[in-house]
Amino acid sequence: MDIITTPSYEELSKEAASYVSKKVRDNPHMVLGLATGSTPTGMYEHLIKDHITMGTSYRQVTTFNLDEYVGMSKKNPNSYYAFMEKHLFQHIDIRNESTFIPDGISAHSETECSYYEEKLRKHGPIDLQILGLGANGHIGFNEPGTSFGSRTHIVKLTDSTRKANSRFFQDIEDVPTHAITMGIDSIMNAKEILLLVAGANKREAFEQLLYGEISEDFPASILKKHPCVKIMADQSILDTSSIIA
Repeated sequence: MDIITTPSYEELSKEAASYVSKKVRDNPHMVLGLATGSTPTGMYEHLIKDHITMGTSYRQVTTFNLDEYVGMSKKNPNSYYAFMEKHLFQHIDIRNESTFIPDGISAHSETECSYYEEKLRKHGPIDLQILGLGANGHIGFNEPGTSFGSRTHIVKLTDSTRKANSRFFQDIEDVPTHAITMGIDSIMNAKEILLLVAGANKREAFEQLLYGEISEDFPASILKKHPCVKIMADQSILDTSSIIA
């Protein structure tokens, strides 16, 4: 794994955006895997700036998002569909029909999982998958204990994940209990993975990723087996940590 450290979250966001935008310019037809949450929002801001100032086009890019809450419609402001529209899609020239996000209100969620996998096979493999790191080691919504061989599936969210995500809702009771997520094997099929890690609350998880054993109890540990993983981490991960930069 190639590890790049930056002095701040802002620099991490700039570095990540620069890396992604260059990939898009080099391969205008690329398939890009996207993540949500707090960590990638800064990167998305800089991708928008790059699109406006440098003219990087997403017209021929195809995107796949990692996950979506079960029971949440696209119109709900807390849906990941709404998140992507707000933080990226409505600001760039990507075509709506080229952006794929699991359907959280599908009448048949298991069928939706199979359908999403079919779309991944049709358009994939993903050229570059963006990931964040959960405090408990989850990637996507693949919680500890998820099989490394898993494909897109329904997952019951742990209390710790729901608590972490409650900052986006008025109350923790409003946080959905289940989600549709790309499986670990689905994620590992990407040609390249860019893992973004920011915030002091991720220090223990980052150390576990680097020094811990590969185990389904810590889903992100499987990334050690991927042939092309780049990690970008900000200084808060390293401060008061045993990690040597």
